[in-house]
Amino acid sequence: MEHRTVGELMTRKVVSVRLETPFKEIARILADNAVSAVPVLDGLGRPAGMVSEADLLRKVADRSDLTGRTPLPHLEAWERERAEGRTAGEFMSAPAVCAHPEWTVVEAARLMQVQNVKRLPVVDETDRLLGVVSRSDLLRVFLRRDQAIQEEISREVVGRLARLGAAGVTAEVAEGQVTLHGSVDDALLIPVLTRMCAGIDGVVSVAEEVTAKARA
Repeated sequence: MEHRTVGELMTRKVVSVRLETPFKEIARILADNAVSAVPVLDGLGRPAGMVSEADLLRKVADRSDLTGRTPLPHLEAWERERAEGRTAGEFMSAPAVCAHPEWTVVEAARLMQVQNVKRLPVVDETDRLLGVVSRSDLLRVFLRRDQAIQEEISREVVGRLARLGAAGVTAEVAEGQVTLHGSVDDALLIPVLTRMCAGIDGVVSVAEEVTAKARA
């Protein structure tokens, strides 16, 4: 089984800014391109960080509100320093958390989860920007057709385990939900089948209605 790669899912036409790009120009770029964040590149075209709507809003939220209807948010020292920045290099989120095009969906998703980020710049072996992969890009694997998932399970799961006694298993797929039917020679194969099916891109859940043949 091969998971889809970041290179297959990433957005290649990427809008970016430079370290010296001023605040208002960044706000304009985000609005004009209908994006919520952009990579910040250094002089060699390498991602130095990311600047997002949240970074821009930090500056707005830190201003005084004469109406007094909302309290001034508490900002840590580093947040206040960023809020006072004027250019991308001064208020971006850094360093950039990057991925590589050969990474799998699983690897990219885990990094996003660990680093609590919504998108990853994708770089080559010299750290030059190739694209950006976002959470929504990774979720595209769940748009796979049920038939494609069923065919991959038959080929890559049941097919590989057939000689071990799983040849009698079939898979039914509806809206990404897999149900395994049939019988196996050894009950120990049932959790293996379930785990392997769960690892297929696009699978939402796996249920099994599989029995083990009685031993003589």
